Amino acid sequence: MARIVMKFGGTSMAGIERIRNVAQRVKREVEAGHEVAIVVSAMAGETDRLVNFCREASSLYDPREYDVVVSSGEQVTSGLLAIALQAAGVKARSWLGWQLPIRTSDGHASARIGEIDTEALRASMADGVVAVIPGFQGVALGERVTTLGRGGSDTSAVAMAAAMKADRCDIYTDVDGVYTTDPRIVPRARKLSKVTYEEMLELASVGAKVLQTRSVGLAMKEKVRVRVLSSFEDGDGPKRGTLIVGEEEIDDMERQLITGIAHDKNEAKITLASVPDRPGSVAAIFTPLADAGINVDMIVQNVAHSAKSTDVTFTVPAADLPRSLEVLDSNKDAIGFDTLVHDTRVAKISVVGVGMRSHAGVAATMFQTLGERGINIQVITTSEIKVSVLIEEDYTELAVRVLHTAYGLDAEHDAG
Repeated sequence: MARIVMKFGGTSMAGIERIRNVAQRVKREVEAGHEVAIVVSAMAGETDRLVNFCREASSLYDPREYDVVVSSGEQVTSGLLAIALQAAGVKARSWLGWQLPIRTSDGHASARIGEIDTEALRASMADGVVAVIPGFQGVALGERVTTLGRGGSDTSAVAMAAAMKADRCDIYTDVDGVYTTDPRIVPRARKLSKVTYEEMLELASVGAKVLQTRSVGLAMKEKVRVRVLSSFEDGDGPKRGTLIVGEEEIDDMERQLITGIAHDKNEAKITLASVPDRPGSVAAIFTPLADAGINVDMIVQNVAHSAKSTDVTFTVPAADLPRSLEVLDSNKDAIGFDTLVHDTRVAKISVVGVGMRSHAGVAATMFQTLGERGINIQVITTSEIKVSVLIEEDYTELAVRVLHTAYGLDAEHDAG
């Protein structure tokens, strides 16, 4: 018998019929003798609807009341799934964040999980009762409801699996696993049977939409085995989906040089021209951006024009571009730049793989492949297992396709 946390996303919970399908899937796990806890998202589109209600009520809404409103979507689906399970003959009950409780920081709309009290939950599950837990929510000091930020239900599921010492955390979504790249761009992309935590963390951070970055980081920290699989496929078994595990679980025969290629068009490039070339100039740029809560990604300091000035280029999330420009403009005198140029028609392409640690030439292959197709590289960043480049947005799909082929990731043609 295994202890499993099953997490179902918004598309899996989008309507009563789909909730009934989820109940049947859970019932099969229970009948197989497993101890099961479920974490659910709100119905697809529901959180956006609730967020819009808050904005319509007041542009300066109280974030504590915002959390009360937007957390209600998961409360609805947890109750409905418990009802559907009971109707299917499975003992079940819902547990809201404050009932366990799931203790979080008081950062409303972006809370972080501190600890989860599982004593009452374990006792209930030991009696054969399936626990249905709304994701995305917890409770702060003062017993105020908090939410974890968008995509927080993945984090809730991994945190529950860690707290319960579950054997596995199954995250059901609308895709059947992690692919070498987006199959909509490269039809010959291959589904991966296993991916390391580090690789998944890098892929999630550079544009892969399968898992939320925070959830992967938590899984790696707590060593939670995560499986990504589709809630729209029948059957089960160890070969379904993709396992995200520690590097020690992946056999050398299964290991590839490159695991996947990700792309992200939600980037904006900013160049500050003629920044004084003196100690403290770079800090003068990035400190006010950090104080404004803006995450800077790729950074390059260009060759100095003279002994006195240089250009600095960096990227920020496209949604943060207006705020970034405002911050930089208000600090222009302190920074000392001459002109500012920005560009939103860019995309970040990233090649990820733990095999880079022991193989040279990965970056060279990337640069040569893009160069042969006339794709200009604007910015480059690297980590131990990742190489990212910034290119013109119009070349995104072409870049992903040619790199996928260059690294030998294309699946074989179907027979016949």
